[in-house]
Amino acid sequence: LLAAGAWALQVKDLLTAVVGLTVFSLISAALYISMGAVDVGFTEAVVGAGVTGILFIAAIFQTTRKSID
Repeated sequence: LLAAGAWALQVKDLLTAVVGLTVFSLISAALYISMGAVDVGFTEAVVGAGVTGILFIAAIFQTTRKSID
């Protein structure tokens, strides 16, 4: 969980960072489910990995790059 979060913060590409945050959410959902909180794990998987990831990707594709790196 910590490695996925640190990796998502260190990468330069925004799409790769979104994938890292999605992996982070899926791992935390699996952790919640393994501890017996199935409803919390399901909510984390749907909201954290699903909806948030889609919104982040939509926001990335709606913006333009203003500087050349």
